[in-house]
Amino acid sequence: MKKTHRGKLSASIAVSLIGGLALVGLVFIEDLRIVTGISIIKLNASRLHGIYNSTMILRRGGQRKTLEERMNDEDAKVMFDPKWCSVTDGKWVFNESKHLPYDDTTCPYIDKQVSCGRNGRPDKEYLYWEWKLDNCTLPRFDAKSMLEKIRGKRMMFVGDSLQRAQWASIACLVHSVIPASERYMRNDNGVSVFTAMEYNATIEFYWAPFLIESNTDGQIIADPNRRILHVDAIANHAQHWVGVDILVFETYIWWMSGQTIKSVWGSFANGEEGFEELDSTVAFKIGLKTWANWIDSALDPNKTKIFFTTISPTHMRSTDWNHNENIRCFNETKPVLRKGYRGTGTDQRMMDIVSSVVTRMKTPVTFLNVTQLSEHRIDGHVSIYTESQGKVLTDEQKADPEQYVDCIHWCLPGVPDTWNQLLYAYL
Repeated sequence: MKKTHRGKLSASIAVSLIGGLALVGLVFIEDLRIVTGISIIKLNASRLHGIYNSTMILRRGGQRKTLEERMNDEDAKVMFDPKWCSVTDGKWVFNESKHLPYDDTTCPYIDKQVSCGRNGRPDKEYLYWEWKLDNCTLPRFDAKSMLEKIRGKRMMFVGDSLQRAQWASIACLVHSVIPASERYMRNDNGVSVFTAMEYNATIEFYWAPFLIESNTDGQIIADPNRRILHVDAIANHAQHWVGVDILVFETYIWWMSGQTIKSVWGSFANGEEGFEELDSTVAFKIGLKTWANWIDSALDPNKTKIFFTTISPTHMRSTDWNHNENIRCFNETKPVLRKGYRGTGTDQRMMDIVSSVVTRMKTPVTFLNVTQLSEHRIDGHVSIYTESQGKVLTDEQKADPEQYVDCIHWCLPGVPDTWNQLLYAYL
């Protein structure tokens, strides 16, 4: 047997090691390419060195920054990329110099229900918090840029009053940059339509609190026990969604009115009299599958972009954030700043159902994940600065928060503006 000289063997091993390290280095640098969008092949040594330093986020002098320092260093963060940036990993930061593009006296599209300033809310701090991502820079909402993104298009928000607030928010955000002669609002067959004439663009809202059909779609039935859902019917709503370029759907809170929901399916002579009491989660899953099946069968994903706004949390138990003496969200003026805070105002079962249904769809659906960032905002609800039966709460009613406090809806301006900042970033 021919012996191999140790020197040659060592050299062979060295070559292999060097080659392996080079491959690892190339893979590592190409991972940086995913983060930065720049390939190693197109970089010279000096540019690569600069990107390495900015990506690794080192202190001057070569010392690695702590996790907290990295999260606070806005200059070191990369620009938002929806493929890998997490919108749930972040924190609320107070910015007293934050520019407010509108308020509830300058924007005419805000419902009295969420017009907290005009309804007498005295504090303003809740307006100046910004959601900062840990590892990415979330772009600020740019009204003119947003209008360019939807030039020649129809954008429609579909859902309940929470979704209507998101629609009003985005209409208000672009309102001020459009001359009065170039914009108008109309109600077209039950659809609220904001039109930006110069851009040939519309921002629309369609009321469908369950997405599928129900007996409370037209005239709202306040008593949940009298509501009946047609869990396999959607055509009456969906006819309004055909031809829309960007659809933003949302549904949740109306499903949470009780443990069971009266539901019917199929077409029978006895109509709604043949209802069944279904567990709310079962009815929700059937209804959401009906919506998903329609999307997959009726829309062309090359022509229509679909978004789904995740659960907007409620804040009904002040014990969740250790304010045991408070009445729900009443008198809260600051967010919960504890990292990753999660209260009891979101139903994990419903979130899991949405995830399971959407991930099985053939049509791409982008989640607008507002749940975690909104969890912290116990201060952002309308509280007692709202209306009841069409009238702003009286001083006597405001003095009775146990009965009148609203910890479901959000003030405008307010948290829904951040939801639309996410939407802008995804678009």
